[in-house]
Amino acid sequence: MYNAGQGVTKDEAQAVSWYRKAAEQGNAVAQSNLGRMYREGKGVTQDNAQAVYWYRKASDQGYVNAQNYLGIMYKEGAGVTQDYDQAVFLFRKAAAQGNIAAQTNLGTMYEAGHGVTRDYAQAMSWYRKAAEQGNADAQNNLGMMFQQGKGVVKDDAQAAYWYRKAAEQGNATAQDNLGHMYKYGQSGVPKDEKQAIAWYRKAAEQGNAVAQDVLGSMYESGHGVPQDNAQAVVWYRKAADQGVANAQNNLAIMYKDGKGVAQDYAQAIYWYRKAADQGHAQAQTNLAFIYVNGYGVAQNFEQAAYWYRKAAEQNVPQALYNLGLLYENGQGVAQNRQQAIQWYKRAAAQNDNPEVRQRAQQRLIPLQ
Repeated sequence: MYNAGQGVTKDEAQAVSWYRKAAEQGNAVAQSNLGRMYREGKGVTQDNAQAVYWYRKASDQGYVNAQNYLGIMYKEGAGVTQDYDQAVFLFRKAAAQGNIAAQTNLGTMYEAGHGVTRDYAQAMSWYRKAAEQGNADAQNNLGMMFQQGKGVVKDDAQAAYWYRKAAEQGNATAQDNLGHMYKYGQSGVPKDEKQAIAWYRKAAEQGNAVAQDVLGSMYESGHGVPQDNAQAVVWYRKAADQGVANAQNNLAIMYKDGKGVAQDYAQAIYWYRKAADQGHAQAQTNLAFIYVNGYGVAQNFEQAAYWYRKAAEQNVPQALYNLGLLYENGQGVAQNRQQAIQWYKRAAAQNDNPEVRQRAQQRLIPLQ
C-alpha cells in the first residue's frame, strides 16, 4: 500500500520497512518485492547484490516472479557473475509454470543463442506463448521474427499485426517498428506518412531514441508533417542526448547550416565528433570537411586525413575520393601518387554515388 500510495500517502521507505518485516518472516512475495526495491533503488539505496539475495530467497521457495527476476540478474550480470546457463535455467522454470515474462525472456535467449544453442523456432514458440497471452514485449519480438523471417517464413502482414498489438499497449519499440512500416509501405501496411508520424510520435514521447531521430528527419524534410526545422532540432537533440550517432550527425548539420537553430560551428564540431567517435561514417566525412575548410576551427589537413581515412575504411565514396585528393596534393599526408591512385580507384568502383565515381575516374586519367 505504501509503495503504490493506496489508502495512504505514498512512502517507498515505509514500503521497504514493511516488505522487510514480512520477508524476514519468510514471505516469498515480500522477499521478491524487497528485491525489486533494491534493484530499482526505491526507498533504499540501489544495491543489485541485495536484490539478488532477496530474489534468491523467494525463488528458492518457488515464487515464479522471483525466478524470472533472478534470471534477469544472471542474464545481465547484475549483482552476480553473468551466467547465461543459470539465466536459462531460471527462465525455463518460471516459463513452465506459465510466467509470461519468463516465456518472453526464454525466447530472447533462444533467439540470441545465450545459454542455449540458437534456435529461432524455439524462440518463436516461446514468444508466441507469451504474445497470445498479451505480453507486449513478446508481441513486438514476434513481429520482428516475422519481419526478418527468423524461424518462420517472412511475413510483413503478420509482423504488422503483432507490432500493432504491442503498439496499442504502449510498447515504444513496437510503435517505432510500426511507424517504420507505414513510412516505407510494406506488404503488411500501405505507405502512409501521417500514420508513420503518429506512431513515431507515440514512441518518441516515451523516450525511444530511434523514433526521436526519425521524427526529427520527417520534420526536416516535411514528410507527413509541415516542414519545421526548429522541431527537427528538438527531436534530433533528444535522440542525440541519448547517444544516437545518426541523430548527433543530423544535429551537427543543423548547427553547421543554421537550420532551426543559430549557426554555430563549435556546436557542429562537438556533435560531429560525438557521432564520429562512435564510428558514424558520414559524421567522420563531415568532420573531415570541417577541418579541410577551417569552419569554426583552424584548418588542419592532418585531422582531415585522419577522419577521411576512418570514413574511407567504411567505403564512403566522398571520403575515398577526398583522401585520394589529399594524397595527390600532399595535404595532411606525404604526397604519394600510388596511394592517390588506390583511393581514386576505390571511389571509382562505388556505384551508389555516380557523381563521385565520375570525378574519381577523371582524376585517374592523368595519373595512370
